[in-house]
Amino acid sequence: MKNKTKECIKECITEITAGKPSVENLTYLLSLPTREDFKPVFDESVRLCKKHFGNRVFVRGIIEFSNYCRKGCLYCGINRANKKTPRYRLTPEEMLDSAAFMKKNGALTVVLQSGEDPGYDKTLIEIVRRIKKELNMAITLSVGEREPSVYREFLKAGADRYLMRIETTDPALFKKLHPDDDLQYRKKCLYNLGKLGFEVGTGIMVGLPEQRLESIANDLLFFKELNPAMVGIGPFLAHEDTVLKDFKNSDIFPTLKVLALIRLILPKSNLPATTAMGTITPDGRQQALKIGANVIMPNFTPSKYRESYKLYDNKICISEEYGKCAACTAGIAMAAGKRIVRSKGYSKNK
Repeated sequence: MKNKTKECIKECITEITAGKPSVENLTYLLSLPTREDFKPVFDESVRLCKKHFGNRVFVRGIIEFSNYCRKGCLYCGINRANKKTPRYRLTPEEMLDSAAFMKKNGALTVVLQSGEDPGYDKTLIEIVRRIKKELNMAITLSVGEREPSVYREFLKAGADRYLMRIETTDPALFKKLHPDDDLQYRKKCLYNLGKLGFEVGTGIMVGLPEQRLESIANDLLFFKELNPAMVGIGPFLAHEDTVLKDFKNSDIFPTLKVLALIRLILPKSNLPATTAMGTITPDGRQQALKIGANVIMPNFTPSKYRESYKLYDNKICISEEYGKCAACTAGIAMAAGKRIVRSKGYSKNK
C-alpha cells in the first residue's frame, strides 16, 4: 500500500509538471496528511525554484499607505464595518520618504498597498509618478478593483505591477466572504490588468471557513489559466473585530503544500514568503523559502500607523522600530540557505 501511494504521488507530480494539473491529482496531493508523505512534492518545488532562481531572494518593501476601505470582506480587520479601527492615509511626503528609506536599505521594488480607497487615486497617481522619476524603483500597486481607465492612469504614471488576491475562486464561498463583491468582476479585473501590460499578482487564503480541498484545486487551475507573475499565499488568520473571529486559524503545513504546488504549476512565477506565514509560526517565512518561495516583503510603513493596518490578529512587525524589518530579511534568507539580491526582480514568467 505504501509503495502504491508513492507511485500515485510520483504520477501526480509528473502530470502537473508536464502541464496537466487536474482537480483530481491536485486534490489527492493536497489530501496527503504528513510532511513525510508530501516530501516528494516539496523536493520537486525546491528543484524548480533552484533551477529558475538559484538561491536568490528578491525584496519587495511594503508601504501600507491607507486603511480606508469601501469593501465589507468578512475576514478583514480593516473592512468598512470595523468602527474600532482608526482610519489614516499617509501624506505624499511620508510615502516618498518611506520609499527612499527602503531603497537606501536595498529594496528596489516598492509595494503601495491599501484598502479599497478610490478617493485617494489622484494623489496615488502623482506619488507613483514621483517615485518613478525621483527614485527609479519598480512599483507594485495593491489597491483593489478599478475600472480599466484608472488602471491605465496607474500604468501611465509608472506602475509596473499590480497585486490583487482573489482569495478563493469558489463562487459560493467567495459570495459568502465578500457580500458586496462579484467574483466574475474580480476575475475580469485581473485579466484586464494583464492585457494592459502589468505584471499581475494574485493569491488565495488557505484554511478559510468552509473551504474544501477541491476548491483549492480549482484555485490552482485558475492560476494556471491566468499565468500570473506572482502568487501570494497565506493562511487564514482571524481578526477579533470581524464576524469570523471565532474560527480556528489555519496551520502552516496546508499553506506550504499550496505554495509548493503553485511552484510546480508556475515554475517561473515569483512566490513570496508572506507576513502571514511568519505570524502563524515564527519560522514560517524561512519554511516557505526553503520549499520554493523566492520573495520576501518587509514592512516599511511608518511605525505609528502599523497598529491600524491589522488585517488579522497578532500580525508580526507591528511594534518594531521603523526600518527593523529591513535588517532582519537577510537573516531570514540566510536561515533558509538563501541570499538577498539587490534587484527589481522582474518576472521570468511570460
